[in-house]
Amino acid sequence: MATGRRPGAYVCGIDAAMDVIGGKWKVLILWALNERPCRFGELRRNLPGITEKVLASHLRELEADGIVHREEYDEVPPRVEYSLTALGVSLNAALAPLGAWGREHVLGGAEPARSTVLQVPGGA
Repeated sequence: MATGRRPGAYVCGIDAAMDVIGGKWKVLILWALNERPCRFGELRRNLPGITEKVLASHLRELEADGIVHREEYDEVPPRVEYSLTALGVSLNAALAPLGAWGREHVLGGAEPARSTVLQVPGGA
């Protein structure tokens, strides 16, 4: 999405933030990377239903926005890991209250079945 930015055209901060995290999977990618760095295949397994094409596209966009860091290791076979940048960690912290609201008001206080993958440390 880095190429689709609308600098100066945002109505408010929420509008700007939604431009960064918009889409069905980006927030779930952020939650999955919150625990530790992951390789592409591991991320795909942690996010059932996401296609390789969409995951690759979203990771590129999050990297371009400075939210995700892509580390390439000079090994055979090649290894690539994705992790959150400081900006990504701060974005996850900002999303934590939204997750708490969803658990309380939508899920009725119940934890989702995949809480180990998508839960932020500290219960958010």
